[in-house]
Amino acid sequence: MLKMVDVYSDSPRSYATQSGVDIIMVKATQGTGYINPHCDTDYQAAKRAGKMLGFYHYCGGGNPEAEAKYFYKNTKNYVGEAVPAVDWESNQNASWGNTNYVRRFVDEFHKLSGVWCLIYVQASSISQVANCAKDCGLWVASYPSMDWKSWKLPNMNVKTSPWPTYTVWQFTGDNMDRNVVNTTKEGWKKLAKGSSKAEAKPKKKSTWKKKSGTFVLGQALEIHKEPHISSPAIAKLPKGSVVKYDATLQGPKRLWLRQARSKGYGYIVGKDKYGKALGKFK
Repeated sequence: MLKMVDVYSDSPRSYATQSGVDIIMVKATQGTGYINPHCDTDYQAAKRAGKMLGFYHYCGGGNPEAEAKYFYKNTKNYVGEAVPAVDWESNQNASWGNTNYVRRFVDEFHKLSGVWCLIYVQASSISQVANCAKDCGLWVASYPSMDWKSWKLPNMNVKTSPWPTYTVWQFTGDNMDRNVVNTTKEGWKKLAKGSSKAEAKPKKKSTWKKKSGTFVLGQALEIHKEPHISSPAIAKLPKGSVVKYDATLQGPKRLWLRQARSKGYGYIVGKDKYGKALGKFK
């Protein structure tokens, strides 16, 4: 295993060149308006000292795509050389508890960079980022106590499910954030490189399937003239409305339901682009 220290603006600058440490993970940005003023200073110092590198973004909870774009804009020169990470915590996070926020963030960052982020989260809140397990490595925070001030690994079980294990385990968080990294130097470099460009997924042909059912709206939704989100609305239905449908279409992003009407058909979204049902199917 490798040793890693994560550093931020209030860390002593000496942490970036800490003896005996393999990797330095530097805080870069937060939200869409903060850049760590010491980010590049620490990054370049660690690089000159022969350390492997990482850089992370702290989520503010405003808009995940906007945050990912801000992160990429201010760190794109690090991409390919260092491993990116996203920090998901409750403090100063307006969307804490949202189980799709980080998924949307990592998707957008991957689209821009071709690299998947590590995801930092406390062990008790892994469920909030569980839908990222197939693409992203887990950086889990789990401490034996808040006064553990040693590189000696504590003898404790670390929750990681649905990940089979962690990529990084942060096990101290008092005087220094100490981490162990469950890979080799070559493995870390591979995480940093990702693909040469964001992967283009092959397009699947969407076809209607005859399927009748009832859909109870979990929120206000529009019925469209065509099965496209930009298509003009026929009507806006309030939460609790009941829609009977006679066919379904799994599009590239959304599940559409077809409603027979007096003059043709209307179309309503049953599941959003993250696979979340927008009501109850009966």
